[in-house]
Amino acid sequence: MARAAHGSVTDAIGMRIVDGDLAPGTVLTLGGLEDEHGVSRTVVREAVRVLEAMGLVEQRRRVGVTVRPASAWSALDTRLIGWQLAGRRRDQLILNTTELRAAVEPVAARLSAQRATDVQRGEILRLADELARLGAEGRGDSPEYLEADIAFHDLILVSSGNLMLAAARSPIAAAIEGRSLHGLTPGIPNPEALHNHIATAAAIGRADADAAEEHTRRYVAAVLSEVRQSL
Repeated sequence: MARAAHGSVTDAIGMRIVDGDLAPGTVLTLGGLEDEHGVSRTVVREAVRVLEAMGLVEQRRRVGVTVRPASAWSALDTRLIGWQLAGRRRDQLILNTTELRAAVEPVAARLSAQRATDVQRGEILRLADELARLGAEGRGDSPEYLEADIAFHDLILVSSGNLMLAAARSPIAAAIEGRSLHGLTPGIPNPEALHNHIATAAAIGRADADAAEEHTRRYVAAVLSEVRQSL
């Protein structure tokens, strides 16, 4: 019960910060938060501890809990991404994450073509076939397409063999899911993006690093263009 209460308080304060309702520099007190949310001091302290670990607030003795600017936030924290997707920063978050994909995924695809195991190559090809099938059926906005799309990008990052690139899996997946859940993913996928997804998989399957990087760059560029037009 206490854990659920602390999670609810954390979410409530976090959402207010990312939405700008609590501006940077705003000073909160534990007593004030306790009264506002009707919970114990222990619950408030735990919520503040979580928010402080995420970079949203800073707690100092004799000062209180100070809201920090967005530049201090742990930008890749999936809980923080979830708050932004549910709030007024959604469009900026989707754009920023797609720009991250443009920087990360082409390199990951190149390394995947060089390092992926046979099992991983086979699964990437299978997922690309699934995306092609669902796309042809006009089901680009379906849960099945979303699941295959996340798995496809996730596996390319993992099969790169680079732990730093693989660390981008969660925020990229959260953004792809958020875009879909907010109705921003079309039923009929962007033909350029889908074609290059399939071409990327084929290139990885035959260990063609140059082609894998190029086709990935093309599909991310197509998605980025689509995102910019929808915002």
